[in-house]
Amino acid sequence: MGYDVVALASPERFVVGLEISNIAAEKAKQWSSSLPNADWFAFLVADFFKWRPSEPFDLIFDYTFFCALDPSMRLAWAETVSRLLKPDGELITLIYLISDQEGGPPYNNTVADYQKVLEPLGFKAVCMEDNELAIKPRKGVEKLGRWKRCGRPQSSL
Repeated sequence: MGYDVVALASPERFVVGLEISNIAAEKAKQWSSSLPNADWFAFLVADFFKWRPSEPFDLIFDYTFFCALDPSMRLAWAETVSRLLKPDGELITLIYLISDQEGGPPYNNTVADYQKVLEPLGFKAVCMEDNELAIKPRKGVEKLGRWKRCGRPQSSL
């Protein structure tokens, strides 16, 4: 529905909500178009992995997208995040910790799964904390991670 897009948007911060579903993007546009901050956000329909914005972003907020992806796509996710972020940009991840799921989505994941794909690209978790604002059923199983590039990507050799 794009609630986070709207919550983050302000005169100081234009926010783009990327959605692969036309229906979901239209629903988000419908409920949010008359809000006071509607000039500071947009909902776009595109494939995250193929999208080429006109300029890189200062911040990417991943709200459980990672755990919805088949684990074989996680490296491509990290490479795409790296491409979409400015060199000094930040990645915020809402990590839904799952360890007992058969199949998916959502798929099992841990903080280590994020580290495995982000650290070789030069990202380091500068903050990792429990999500105190998690909805009741997910209290204790969500973490907020803040990632920054802290060096050059590691060679895969």
